[in-house]
This record gives sequence, structure tokens and C-alpha cells, in this order.
Amino acid sequence: MSKLVGFYRDHQMTAPLAVAQQSAQMKPLAADLARSGILLVTTCARVEVYGEESAISNINSTIFSGSSYEHIEGAAAIAQRLAEIASSAHSQILGENYISDQLAKALEFVDPNLPIFQIARLAIDTGRAARQRQRFIASFNYDQIVRDIIADRFPDGELPNRLYIIGAGMLGRGLIRSGVGERFRSTVFVTRNPKNLRKRLRPWTDIQVALMRPAEIGYPREPQSIVVIATADVNDEYEATLQDALLRLEPRTIVDLSSIPVLSGAAVGKLNYVSMYDDEFLGFIEQNNNRLAPKLPILFSDIKTTLQTAQIYSLAKAT
Repeated sequence: MSKLVGFYRDHQMTAPLAVAQQSAQMKPLAADLARSGILLVTTCARVEVYGEESAISNINSTIFSGSSYEHIEGAAAIAQRLAEIASSAHSQILGENYISDQLAKALEFVDPNLPIFQIARLAIDTGRAARQRQRFIASFNYDQIVRDIIADRFPDGELPNRLYIIGAGMLGRGLIRSGVGERFRSTVFVTRNPKNLRKRLRPWTDIQVALMRPAEIGYPREPQSIVVIATADVNDEYEATLQDALLRLEPRTIVDLSSIPVLSGAAVGKLNYVSMYDDEFLGFIEQNNNRLAPKLPILFSDIKTTLQTAQIYSLAKAT
């Protein structure tokens, strides 16, 4: 086995939108790279590759061509980095609860017998546990930010009409589970494939949601509704369909949680639209991060100690 190495680029190194755009371009490569023994991590805030040096050296220049990136070497350094990511210590929203599941999903492509799989699996478990031990948990997670924006748009007990969630992936389902739709008359999942989504929602016997296709939105106009965009799976055709639908609907506001904003400048000008890069959203993130940042040193120390203990235990078993 050759030396394990990693290369990464994240939102702390360059503009978050630029990383998000690169991540979207690289994401389809995950399965092919995994067949070469390479773990590809692509989230809204990062593009990272890990594996044996002999395998990564052939693709590194392609993935990061013309971009700045960092380089780490060795199993211990990689485990520390991935565990810190899994703990949400390197997320745009410190303490958010989605990143460890995103890492686990990325790992599904990799052969479980490879060293990089075993290291990443240990790192994910370590990061998750350290986050809980140190209570490194966001006060302004995505669901709370959405709640606060809803409260701002409907003050003094005004009752909203419907909540539309565009995207039924991890984030969209998490928002529904958090109860953000409890003030609304009803909640609607917007999907291009209602039949497939209906099957996925069968276990949700305790939650009532309606399903609609994008083309069905906006008949009639609903100025007392809220739309939350919670998907990154938007091609040009779907983007145009959504823009037409939302312009018809004319909701009170649209909260876009996509790392690459869905609406164009022309459409935004006609609607109350909040993306992750707007001052209102960034203000919530700043409040949260200022509260959690002092906990970072002890979180990193916790992770390092746990990984060192695991290494010692493994060596003891080997002998």
C-alpha cells in the first residue's frame, strides 16, 4: 500500500459560491473515483479527495485545476481532518447536523475493505461522538433559521397559508421533521416524481403532507405562503420551471437553502427572496458561529485524543 494522502478545498479558502459550483461539477465523479479507491467528498462547502497517493496523483490536477487547495498526508492527519468535518467544526454553520450524514453517504461508494474506508468510518463515528460530548450543536440550524424568517414575515399572530418545500432529500425531510410547517394551514412537497416520493413517505404515518409537481404551483396566487428551496438537484430545465411556478405563486417570501441559488436576478427582483448569501441569512450564521467558536479547541482536542486511543487499541490488538 502506498502512502495515504488528501487534497481539499473548502469555503474557508475561497468564496463559498465558487466552492459550491465546483462541488456540483465534481459530484457525478464519485462512483468512478471510488472504483479507483478514492473517496470524494462533495458538499455545498467543500471538494475533497482521499486515498492512496498512487491513485490520487493521477486525478488531483484535473479536479483542482486552476484552484487553490490544501494537501495532507498520512492516516492520522486524514482521520483528524475527516473527524473534524463530521463534527461540523468546518461547516459554514458551526454545529449543523447534516454533514456527518453527507460524509457517510459519500463513503457508501468506497470498498469497505480499503484502508481509506476504515479510516473515514472511524473518523465519522469519532466526529459525531465528539460533537455530542462537547455539545457542539448549532443554535441557528437551517430549521431554526427558516422558523425565524417565517416569524419575521408573519408577525402579530398573522396566519400563513401553505408552506412549500422544494426538494425531498435529506434537508427537505429534516425540515418537515423539525415541525417548521406547524403554523401553516398545510405543507406541500414539490417534486418532479410524486409516485417515487409517495413511496418514500409511507413510513411517515404521523406527518401529513401534500405532493405537487412544479407545474401545478401558482393556481391561484398565494401571497400568504412561504417557499423553502431545499435541493441542489436543479438543472437548467428544472430551474426555468421553478422560476415560472414561483412567479405565478408570488409567495410572501422564498428561502433558498441551495448552495447555488436557484433563481436568476430577473426573477429575484420581483419576489422577496432570501438566499444563503444574503445579509439576513448570514446574520443568523454569524450569531451561531460566534457562540460556538470558543468551543473549537476543546472539540479538536477531544477528537485527537479519541483517535490516538483508537490507534493504541488497534496496535495492542495486532500484537
